[in-house]
Amino acid sequence: MARRHNSVVADDAHLATLGHKQELTRHFSPLSMLGLAFAILNSWTALSASLSLALPSGGSTSVLWGLVTAGICNLCLAASLAEFLSAYPTAGGQYHWVAVVSWPKWVPILSWVCGWINCFGWMALTATAGLLGSQLIIGIIPMYNAAYEAQRWHQFLIYIGYNLVAFLVNAFGNKIIPLVNKTAITWSISGFVIISITVLACASPNYSSAKFVFTGFLNETGWPDGVAWLLGLLQGALGLTGFDACAHMIEEIPNPAVEGPKVSLRMLKTRPPIADFAQIMIYCVAIGLFTGFIFLMCLLFVAGDVEDVVSSPLGPLGQILLNATNSRAGTVCLLIFPLVCLLFAGISILTTSSRMNYAFARDKGLPFSRVFSRVHGSLSIPLNSLMATSAIVVIFGCIFLGSTSAFNAIVSASVVALGVTYAMPVAINCLRGRRMLPATRYFKLPEPFAWFANLLGIAFVIVTTVLFVFPPDLPVTGSSMNYCVVAFAVVLIISVIQWFVDGRKNYTGPKLDLDETVLTAANTREDSRFGGPEMASPEGSDKKFGDEA
Repeated sequence: MARRHNSVVADDAHLATLGHKQELTRHFSPLSMLGLAFAILNSWTALSASLSLALPSGGSTSVLWGLVTAGICNLCLAASLAEFLSAYPTAGGQYHWVAVVSWPKWVPILSWVCGWINCFGWMALTATAGLLGSQLIIGIIPMYNAAYEAQRWHQFLIYIGYNLVAFLVNAFGNKIIPLVNKTAITWSISGFVIISITVLACASPNYSSAKFVFTGFLNETGWPDGVAWLLGLLQGALGLTGFDACAHMIEEIPNPAVEGPKVSLRMLKTRPPIADFAQIMIYCVAIGLFTGFIFLMCLLFVAGDVEDVVSSPLGPLGQILLNATNSRAGTVCLLIFPLVCLLFAGISILTTSSRMNYAFARDKGLPFSRVFSRVHGSLSIPLNSLMATSAIVVIFGCIFLGSTSAFNAIVSASVVALGVTYAMPVAINCLRGRRMLPATRYFKLPEPFAWFANLLGIAFVIVTTVLFVFPPDLPVTGSSMNYCVVAFAVVLIISVIQWFVDGRKNYTGPKLDLDETVLTAANTREDSRFGGPEMASPEGSDKKFGDEA
């Protein structure tokens, strides 16, 4: 008990050095935090439910090798951000890290822009869970009623239902969310195994050829083949984004300076070669890449005619499962797994999004910051921030009523926005010679690999930021254009106006002068427990992390 009390006191003191009072309850264990991040990525679910993004835009080569491409690049981004998280474990995440490494006179504006884009990205990502779930449910109805014609408002109502459940669980079930996250892992892994085995067993021996699975190409977008394949990367990028969730939830786990960057596999009693990079963000991306590749490969082997799959009113996943099982009841039973996974994802993403908005409002980055940074006394959550996030998500859903490419637009907006915030702190640190982070951090990449990972991750974000605002199909009409760029423009305009109205007067960025002794002591203590090396002195000659080198 004494050790636990001392840890809580140290956690509160650590946060106080960053200029904030501890208000949120630290009730997430490392396993439940891993569950939250895993529920958010839920890669096999997101990838299979979003097959409509990649199958017509590159076929099976885009589905599989696009995932591998996105996976490698996102692993580099996750490893790059793990260095920041280990040094600065606060709910602000990227906008805080941008302030840490930026040139002093640019700290407020760069941090402000990053914070706004990150808030927008997480709200858009919250919308994707309900979008995918509603698409799957709408696809079930034609199996039993061939005359059914899906209306946009039908999907909109299902979308609202998903987000309403997520809101109620977050608002009134904060104490059980760690249990929900642990359950999400079990349910997701069970679904992955059961569906994979079932479709392979039922379809045997009528499998698609290996040539089709690994080299098949399809382009129904109207774009040139190369551009179409690159646009198909959106599916893989969606399935592996959101790994910064643990950063925004870091203030709700004990001993964050150690647990955040280092949630190791010691609970599994193993230590693989990658244990030196044992970090929760990296684990989630790696697990997502592995399970996603295996699951998509299984689906492609039992897919049947790919053109029928693409055009099916059941949706690609529903049609593939029906082709494999030849049973409507069996297909519906199997679809229950991704449907529940997406509900878990919606709950976890909304949790994270509300904490991101709360953290930014706490640093006076949002309009009415006092309101959105308030923590409800009895519920122990930032309720106002949660309600605001849910309201914006409902507004996102209204895009359904006016655009045939609403799904692509919202998915693109979430992936692009989060990608930009992943790249910003890494790019600025690279421009400053990678000397702006303290050496007294637990997680450090070897310097040659660090430069490779940083630069590859930045290049991936630049390319996808340009590509994912392209319309998904040609020719383009007013209802089929990609409104991602419009949404981005609206956010940037609002943030610029708010900057001149309020930001330049009141926003100075998060507090940067973290007491090194707190982080050094915590890391050194943990190293001595697990046999790790002693931590070195700060890198370079930087004495204060936000100062010029």
